[in-house]
Amino acid sequence: MRADRSIRRGRFPLSLRRNPVAWDRQRPTWREARPAVIAQALKRAQARPSGNWYVVGPTRDVRDDRPLARSVAGQEVVVWRDAAGRLVAGPGVCPHLGAPLRDSPVRCGTLVCHWHGLALNGSPFAGWEPLPAYDDGVLVWVRLDEAGGEPPLEAPVVPVRPVLAKAVSAVYVGVGTCEPEDVLANRLDPWHGAWFHPYSFVDLTVADVPATAGRTGPGADDGPPEEDGFTVDVSFKLAGRLVVPVRAVFTAPEPRTVVMHITEGEGQGSVVETHATPLGPDDRGRPRTAVVEAVVAASDRPGFTAARAMTPLLRPLMRAAAGRLWRDDLAYAERRWQLRSTGRFPG
Repeated sequence: MRADRSIRRGRFPLSLRRNPVAWDRQRPTWREARPAVIAQALKRAQARPSGNWYVVGPTRDVRDDRPLARSVAGQEVVVWRDAAGRLVAGPGVCPHLGAPLRDSPVRCGTLVCHWHGLALNGSPFAGWEPLPAYDDGVLVWVRLDEAGGEPPLEAPVVPVRPVLAKAVSAVYVGVGTCEPEDVLANRLDPWHGAWFHPYSFVDLTVADVPATAGRTGPGADDGPPEEDGFTVDVSFKLAGRLVVPVRAVFTAPEPRTVVMHITEGEGQGSVVETHATPLGPDDRGRPRTAVVEAVVAASDRPGFTAARAMTPLLRPLMRAAAGRLWRDDLAYAERRWQLRSTGRFPG
């Protein structure tokens, strides 16, 4: 049931909390954070099509002199741009004698193996076959049909974003010992925000949960992503009693992505996309997952134009803020995986 509350956007983006509540005096949320509700939301996300697309990393990390490399679902992948600037991707293992192409340079759009000089321009050659790749302007994706096992889609499911030319974007990448579902379960639990991250969030209220929450039987997992969100009223903490109150909606448009859309308040239309990419097992056989979080911020305030001009300075700060949150949230996801893998997870 949605609470009758709206976030009013005033003349100034900041608000002053009049009666701050101490961390241990805030209202407990454990009764509302029902495991079944989170589990159902996760199940619905996992049932949505991804078209076998996986996020590799930030667009800005695709440089002219070397490929962007990552293990995705246990497969070595390299991504670079050919001579025409077209994004190309393919296996990260040289078909000649198995050299790691991640260590090879790119020269004039051609990836040149540093072992014996085999040159790849993005077309099939000498046993090397390209993979479908996609650049959405913020992130680059690769399609792995064998790993995904779904009917392929021509393009990934990219969330609706502000116009990039009028926005400030930054991408954080972190790695944890867990599976993608543990990352999604963390993001589909908005109730933990003010308790687990008191340095960033205060005055958090979950105003609405998915309409299917608590249902069982046929149809319980139906519903498009846009009608299957968690609505949260929360204040982003800046310093002392200064906060930015917003309303945000969390949805999962595909099995490895959760998106937070700011729907009311300062930065309306801005998004935070959390993508979970399975990397493959570590040397102990434990699963590893990359969290690739893209923040695309926008505002119609006149001062935001000046902020966009400072994007090179803002990006490191935005990544640092995301990194602080994910230091804790990856611990949450890793703990969840640890309990699941040993049969001790509640519920």
